[in-house]
Amino acid sequence: MQTLVEFADNRLLVDLCGEYDRNLVRLEQELGVQVIHRGNQLHIMGDSDARARAAETLRALYDRLADGKPVEAGDVDGALRLSGGDGGERQLEMFRTGQIEISTRKKHVSPRTRAQQDYARRLFDHELNFGIGPAGTGKTYIAVAAAVHHFVEGHVDRIILSRPAVEAGEKLGYLPGDMKEKVDPYMQPLYDALNDFLPAKTLPKLLEDRRIEIAPLAFMRGRTLSNAFVVLDEAQNATEMQMKMFLTRLGEGSRMAITGDRSQVDLPRGMPSGLISAERILRDVPGIGFSYFTAVDVVRHPLVAKIVAAYDKHSPSRV
Repeated sequence: MQTLVEFADNRLLVDLCGEYDRNLVRLEQELGVQVIHRGNQLHIMGDSDARARAAETLRALYDRLADGKPVEAGDVDGALRLSGGDGGERQLEMFRTGQIEISTRKKHVSPRTRAQQDYARRLFDHELNFGIGPAGTGKTYIAVAAAVHHFVEGHVDRIILSRPAVEAGEKLGYLPGDMKEKVDPYMQPLYDALNDFLPAKTLPKLLEDRRIEIAPLAFMRGRTLSNAFVVLDEAQNATEMQMKMFLTRLGEGSRMAITGDRSQVDLPRGMPSGLISAERILRDVPGIGFSYFTAVDVVRHPLVAKIVAAYDKHSPSRV
């Protein structure tokens, strides 16, 4: 038994298959099917469910190419995960059409999954929004993209990015250098995201002029953060007092995005996480949004999604 999928544009079909048909090979490995490329057709062989899922995945990827969007290894893995998840048809439709794009100076960011799409909307619709879920789901990346968009469009005057300076289960000892050199290793993921969205020549100047600030959470005490887009990353490592302090810094004309993973708390044993308590206390407060992610939203290496799912199975997070 086989399923025949025909495509109108041979040039796009070449991109769909990938170099040396690597995208087709990935599909075959994941779904246990065989895909044969003949002219402008793909012949899919295997059991009926796998064939249907492969055909739908290929159509979604082709539509993405036809809309001018790239198809890379991560996109193939993302489409495969979406096709096999709950509400897969709607998820793939959002993936293929890219209904939301966040524009920055260097690139356009297209949230891939339904949860990422909803999260992006909430970052624009709510002045305070929490993004909660496992590593690799794009929480911080999308939040920083939204911050840069608001900044370049003139909706805010500055960007403030913060993280708790908490070591992930290791004692690194005293770090050499001045204060900036000591805290920069903790802030590196935020620098990485900014480098994706702003030109290399622009970012140092904005940092020097303090129109973009990257600072540890402890440095926020006593400040009023007005006309700014503020992102708190790794919020699960904020204490309850730190979280309350940070949330009450919100000033006029500002927006806040709080991101964190409840399964990766690095605080000392017995010390409650400020993210978990804030979720419990603020869940029903009007004007505050909560966005949740699962393993299906992981956009890193496909093994990351499987690792997250395996850990969730043994110790499921409360949503």
